[in-house]
Amino acid sequence: MASRKRALLLPVMATSVACAPFMTAPSALADDYSDLLDILQLKGSLTKHEHDTLLAKHLSHTAAASHAEPARAASRPVRTASATAAHHAAKGAHGVSSGYEDGIRFDPGAPDAATSRAELAANRAEASARSAQEAMRSTNEALNSNSIVRVAKYVPGKGLTFKAGPIDINFSGFVNGFYTYNSPAGGRPVAGGVSTGSSGFDSSSVRNGLLPAGFILKLSTTQSGIDMSAVLGMYPGVNNAKNGAFNANTGGSPVGLGTAGIDLRQVYVTVGTKEVGTFKFGRDLAIFGSDAILNDATLLSVGSTGSNAAPANTSLGRIGVGYVYADWIPQISYVSPKYHGLQGSVGVFQPLDEFNFAGGDASGRALSASSTQHSSPMVQGKGTYDFTIGGVQTRIWASFLVQHQQALTSPDLDAGSRRGAMVEAGEIGTKITYKGFQGVAYYYRGSGLGTTGLFFDGIANNGRKRASEGYYVQAMYNFTKKFKLVGSYGVSNLYQAPGENSSLLVRRNQSEVGAAFYSLTDWLNLVAEYAHTESAAHGPNKESDNSASGGVILLF
Repeated sequence: MASRKRALLLPVMATSVACAPFMTAPSALADDYSDLLDILQLKGSLTKHEHDTLLAKHLSHTAAASHAEPARAASRPVRTASATAAHHAAKGAHGVSSGYEDGIRFDPGAPDAATSRAELAANRAEASARSAQEAMRSTNEALNSNSIVRVAKYVPGKGLTFKAGPIDINFSGFVNGFYTYNSPAGGRPVAGGVSTGSSGFDSSSVRNGLLPAGFILKLSTTQSGIDMSAVLGMYPGVNNAKNGAFNANTGGSPVGLGTAGIDLRQVYVTVGTKEVGTFKFGRDLAIFGSDAILNDATLLSVGSTGSNAAPANTSLGRIGVGYVYADWIPQISYVSPKYHGLQGSVGVFQPLDEFNFAGGDASGRALSASSTQHSSPMVQGKGTYDFTIGGVQTRIWASFLVQHQQALTSPDLDAGSRRGAMVEAGEIGTKITYKGFQGVAYYYRGSGLGTTGLFFDGIANNGRKRASEGYYVQAMYNFTKKFKLVGSYGVSNLYQAPGENSSLLVRRNQSEVGAAFYSLTDWLNLVAEYAHTESAAHGPNKESDNSASGGVILLF
């Protein structure tokens, strides 16, 4: 009976054994082999390229073996149980099935040894990761160390900024030089006029424009939540300096062994926060008239030359022919935060003397009163509004100036008269920008303000205030990103005081300026300019001149 059962089971067992390798071996071996490759790559024993190459070969051989197995199974004879066992024994002794690539062998080793190698590889990988993280942490700490000086990304025209710990150090500036040819058109002298027409001689010069050179150092930091900065601005000229009432800005001295003048215009600190606003202490550009000069295109060229035969640190630009010079004045001032485009500023300033700029008449008698006594400061304030409508960017500003002049002196007054005057002035202006076009319109009016400079010829000999007013209009168009043309016209008027009759005193200064600018690089700009300047007195005297200038200005 037992022999009959064995006879019946043998064909079934033989069929099962013959089919078993075809049904299970390839997929099992493929899974084991793929997992092994993944583990070796994860532990760093194989590169990704090596992993992908071996896996591709393995899958290729497995697929070929899978297609070939049914044909071999159909042709091979049915094995007995003993033959099947012998085959598996031989296969186990060989160690690897014939489905793998010849020459590649894997020794799984003892389970404990394989586990140890995997754990060792994992520990090494973990240690390597920790080392990399520590190196990155150390690098970040070193970069953020106060002992490391870093350089911020450079923005053309904004200077070079270095960061040393919590301190930002910005160094910016500009340098320019122009050849200017001035041709007087004739006329008779005007006291207080800005034209050189009555000089009678053409003049050539190599000089600065309205700007001298400038080197500005600014240190900024935040301490205890307070933003603060310190600024030092040095403005040297290229021409020889000459001692005089205007120091480095006095007319030059073109003789051998001369030296250039240095104008330390800016020395101040700022303290504030974004929420409270900013306070300024020191010497800087004043508030009244600042927008007028900063928006003047002749700031980057020459404009009216002033003295061209003996150039000072700067030309006049449009000073005295459209606005009164704002000047660099010791101050304690405040600028508010900007709210919906609105911003205000106000300050107290070192009071300035009333000055006789016009000089004397034919007999040498002074034409204007002077003063040197001040018991109260000058006060200036300004409001600005910035907005954009339909792509048109607009700024509107308005400001005021007040100062009490005391103890006026003149040929008609003496200090004992204790005569004084309250000087008052106001201004309004606007600037619009639309695509390549930019336009500026500006107007000022003063009582005792004078013309050209603050309190120049503002009060007559009789102690009465002279009224003054002026304006300029300017248009600029950028034809390309590099090339632009500018045209401007400006006038400054000075009226006589009640009861005064001074025929030599300037009544009107005016000029027309046209200029072309070409940006050769981010730093270097080429400039060509023509300017016509006229001065007229309250009497018959008039004079005019023409000047042509060409040169470069570099800003960094």
